Amino acid sequence: MTPVPLTVITGFLGSGKTTLIRRMLTLPEFGRTAIIVNEFGEVGLDHHLIESSDEDLVELSTGCLCCALRGDLGAAVERLLSRTSGGAGLDRIVLETTGLADPAPILHSLLAEPILRTHIAPTRVVATVDALTGDATLDAHAVSRKQAALADLLLLTKTDLGNSDTTRLEQRLRGLNRDARILRTVHGDVDPMTLFQVPHADHVPVPGPPPVTHSHGHDDITSVSLELDEPLHAVSLTLFLQALAETCGADLLRVKGLVEIVENPDHATVVHGVQHVFHPLRWLDGWPGGRRGTRLVLIGRRLHQAWVAALLATIEEEVRGASRQ
Repeated sequence: MTPVPLTVITGFLGSGKTTLIRRMLTLPEFGRTAIIVNEFGEVGLDHHLIESSDEDLVELSTGCLCCALRGDLGAAVERLLSRTSGGAGLDRIVLETTGLADPAPILHSLLAEPILRTHIAPTRVVATVDALTGDATLDAHAVSRKQAALADLLLLTKTDLGNSDTTRLEQRLRGLNRDARILRTVHGDVDPMTLFQVPHADHVPVPGPPPVTHSHGHDDITSVSLELDEPLHAVSLTLFLQALAETCGADLLRVKGLVEIVENPDHATVVHGVQHVFHPLRWLDGWPGGRRGTRLVLIGRRLHQAWVAALLATIEEEVRGASRQ
């Protein structure tokens, strides 16, 4: 059975996650969507929409299912699968984290737990950022910086209130995450399908703009982008990922991208990892946009571009030399 796509929606307290999900639940195209939330009350479900419910699962008249995350993520997914014939009745799952949640352990579970790896396919991480208080929140709360750094898509909320100039905040976010797409929203009004596009199909990581000139001493989370024209040997990629996991450990928050492999050049190899856990490599039918080459994005604490690039180059050089002997 094809795994059900799952999108993680994260963001600090009051940044607009609930508004975004509440709007989503009113749209007919999301009738085959399941939402995993911590408490139903936070979502603000209209009781007129509720058709049936039990202690942990609410079914809406629109067809959506809302599952309360009481316990571990695997148990919540099992409840959804049992209600939907193993996920056959679902187009997607949306997981809303709490405002104080670190999304890294959630992504780790999606890659590491057998039932989740079998039935769920993580697509992207969406982080909401309050345009009014976002800069101060990033200053005060390390978890908000981590939420922004791990995102594939950053949504600036409340842009209709107060000063609408978000240039400084966007620069700050670019310093944390050079490769995420940034969108401005009002009342959660964003093309919903934007939230569920698979990053490796619609957005190929490329080196982002240079870091912003102003800095913050507590911004120890950095992103590194690698772009290579020459294909890598498969064993080089494996050794590189192993070296990153062993050297960086939990400080390696996320690795994502496409790799051109010498042994399989006609198919892009998808890399996706969180901390020391990597999803099994998979191959696309071709190359998005017809553009070959390796494009990798690494997000973590105290990562240095020169060190990462040198590590990969050294490994590939040794492997290439050994293959000639």
